[in-house]
Amino acid sequence: MLRCFSHAETRFAALLFAQTRPQRCYHSEKGVWGYKPIPKRDYQVAEEVRAARNAQANVYRLVEAFRQHGHKLATVNPISIKAGTEELQELSPAFYGLQTQETVRTAGLLSSPQMAQDVAQLEQLLKDIYCGSAVSAEFSYVENLEEREWLARNFESLEQQHQLPDTERREIAELLIKSQAWDNFMALKFPTVKRYGGEGAESMLAFFWQLLRDSVQANIEHVVLAMPHRGRTPLQAALLNMRPAKVFRKLSGASEFSEDIEAMSDVISHFHVSEQLEVLGRPLNFSMVRNPSHLEAANPVAMGKARSKQQTRGDGAFGPDSQPFGQHVLNVILHGDAAFAGQGINQECLNMAYVPHFEVGGSLHLIVNNQVGFTTPGDRGRSTAYTSDLAKSIQAPVFHVNGDDPEALARISKLAFRYQREFRKDIFIDLNCFRRWGHNELDDPTFTNPLVYQIVHQRQSVPDLYVQRLAKEEVLSESQAKEMRDNYMKYLGEELALAPSYQPPPTYFEKQWAGLQLAPSKELTYWDTGVDYGLLHFIGQQSVSYPADFNIHPHLQKTFVNARLKKLEAGSKIDWATAEALALGSLMYQGHNIRISGEDVGRGTFSHRHAMLVDQKTNEMFIPLNSMEGGNGGKLELAHSILSEEAVLGFEYGMAIDNPQNLIIWEAQFGDFANGAQIIIDAFIVSGETKWMESNALVMLLPHGYDGAASEHSSCRIERFLQLCDSKETSADGDSVNVHIVSPTTPAQYYHVLRRQLARNFRKPLVVMGPKTLLRLPAATSTHEDFQPGTLFHNVLGDTKVQADQVRKVVLCSGKHYYALAEEREKRQSYDTAILRLESLCPFPLQELQAQLAQYGHVQSFVWSQEEHRNMGAWTFVRPRFENLIGQQLHYCGRCEAPTPATGIGKVHKREVDEIVAAPFEL
Repeated sequence: MLRCFSHAETRFAALLFAQTRPQRCYHSEKGVWGYKPIPKRDYQVAEEVRAARNAQANVYRLVEAFRQHGHKLATVNPISIKAGTEELQELSPAFYGLQTQETVRTAGLLSSPQMAQDVAQLEQLLKDIYCGSAVSAEFSYVENLEEREWLARNFESLEQQHQLPDTERREIAELLIKSQAWDNFMALKFPTVKRYGGEGAESMLAFFWQLLRDSVQANIEHVVLAMPHRGRTPLQAALLNMRPAKVFRKLSGASEFSEDIEAMSDVISHFHVSEQLEVLGRPLNFSMVRNPSHLEAANPVAMGKARSKQQTRGDGAFGPDSQPFGQHVLNVILHGDAAFAGQGINQECLNMAYVPHFEVGGSLHLIVNNQVGFTTPGDRGRSTAYTSDLAKSIQAPVFHVNGDDPEALARISKLAFRYQREFRKDIFIDLNCFRRWGHNELDDPTFTNPLVYQIVHQRQSVPDLYVQRLAKEEVLSESQAKEMRDNYMKYLGEELALAPSYQPPPTYFEKQWAGLQLAPSKELTYWDTGVDYGLLHFIGQQSVSYPADFNIHPHLQKTFVNARLKKLEAGSKIDWATAEALALGSLMYQGHNIRISGEDVGRGTFSHRHAMLVDQKTNEMFIPLNSMEGGNGGKLELAHSILSEEAVLGFEYGMAIDNPQNLIIWEAQFGDFANGAQIIIDAFIVSGETKWMESNALVMLLPHGYDGAASEHSSCRIERFLQLCDSKETSADGDSVNVHIVSPTTPAQYYHVLRRQLARNFRKPLVVMGPKTLLRLPAATSTHEDFQPGTLFHNVLGDTKVQADQVRKVVLCSGKHYYALAEEREKRQSYDTAILRLESLCPFPLQELQAQLAQYGHVQSFVWSQEEHRNMGAWTFVRPRFENLIGQQLHYCGRCEAPTPATGIGKVHKREVDEIVAAPFEL
């Protein structure tokens, strides 16, 4: 490993070079150049210099060896079952030819103030720093020299720092006592509850104690935290102002929400906190995001929420000045040890850490290392030496800390915080601790980990050990600690008595969500989302405007820019991409910010959007709509994401739940790629409101349609989303269904459904079965009248091509399949068949469908036609609702059942298309 030598060391090397190299000179008598002999005395000086240089180099090699390998000999594991002490020859002075009694220079190598030391003293000093029982470090792999030197200098000076003041040590002790008292109280009053307490990991309270203090001192305004269930409620109750009565009320069988709220709720280990804390006399906003049991799934949600708050505050890249990125908002993530090593979403999140449009100015990570995954021993749950090794993929430093030493954790937390602030990069703390009761309090871990739990069950608790330490040092007496414990237990008892009468405050639509409300449960609402076409014409022109010196792709100038301008001028044949630009641009004009993320969303998967242009000579990117003049200054962010679904969609959800005035859109490259994000869809997007009263207006664009592209590029698996919705089969739906699912068939319909997301006084996630072939289909266009004031999204599109009294059959369908049916009808001249389009599937559009069917009151034949297989698509969702609510039998026309969405054989695909298109007319 190389390091930057000081000026003095450079001069030392130069002197050595000058003294050991023969000097070139001119022999005047011979008329030739030669070398001047070195005097014997100078040879002796040169050898002395050479020896001093070699000794200094070997000392440096020894120091670097400890920086690189010292952690391997550290004894930071409080429950280690390893016998003996490992030896590493790289850490032996003799390995570098250094003698124990030899005196060596250490100036400039260590933070130690000593200029010279015996090798034995140096070795012991290095062992104390890097191989101790409290902390160890890994950062030799950090490539940036400035960072690596900063880490070495500051870590090596930790031992020289003064001990925490007694008042602060007592504060930490009180937090640990409260955490232990909480778990003891819960075990006493609710012995059959899996509470996932903090027993064995109570020291994590010292991390948060230090974090809050450092945050206010650094003028941070908001901390966003993602945390698993382990130790969650003790932290919330002891430090984050959560009323214990809320937990006790929940455990008595009541909801955590007020009685007027209909919600399915969640378990106590998933509770969240959103509070303004007072720390050192100053306010600090603290958000702990909701957490399902999907281990690390909340991490990208916290990142997205932090990013949104940074944008709102104008942090760094979002602000008009040059303040550091993430100046006022800090993202913090806690991990479980086995989950961090095992869950792929962590690699995705780390991969996003420094990607434009996803970076949050570095996250501060704490791994609560229980050394077991469920019941699997830690070393059998991964292939790496440490659970934290994934951090090395982004060269994030790692500090390993003994969970029995809360003061060491506080010191290292302060150092980690300083690093994050200094370099705005991720950093990790690996807290070595244990679970006292196994995976949960009702588990018996001795089945699979007998030796570890022999140690655990024989040892004292972390709070008790720390209290004994403080008592020995006369900082906190045993009686004072008992008084702290008794007072907190008394407080918990009082809260338990208040639980039956405790009423949770209504905190659902406050702050940035003020003015919004829950969606109506008994009706569908209709919103005028039209805009004067004069303004839309201007916005459309701006969407393809670029600077005079910009080198646009020649193909785009003709087929995209000029074509859009012609369509706008004519006010007809407005295609999908143009309608989208009008929707987004008009929302921006009204002051809303828009974000679209996904793979190459600037261009669009099907090269249709081109909302971002790239200079063909300079490679510079330009977003025309962001240069639009007038309006209220909304901005468009095009976030070209990493090739991930789960973490990226979680990130977008985090942004959507933070600011309801922004439109957040995630676009899958192909619809069924959303499969990779199913955890985020299930645990957050479609269930977040009923579990946590957490609304969002996230839009998922899922390209869908059978075009002969085989299984993975055909279906967005709409049947799965319909299965997840809570639309009723036996009564009319209102807008309160958990997710809105649409399949628009015209550009104007797409325009209106996007604008509707922010026009309403409530927020709902939206799944759009997006088009592929319809992007350029001449029949799938709109005119300027479709966008004017007074227009809106229609849940059902009727048939204007037939006369009602001549109709003998009604075919219902959704999506692009309509155009294939319409074309077939034209071929057959079958104008006794009406084709109705269900543009909205959820909520099921009962009233509009009934209104359309009323004109066909004499018809007895109703058909549902789809291009998906029978066990896929919307058939199983539409049929019971149509038959129960409309009262008519619905026949099926489409592909038969299959285990995969589509064939990969061209001839078979064409035959299937011919059959399913003809079937409704031959039934």
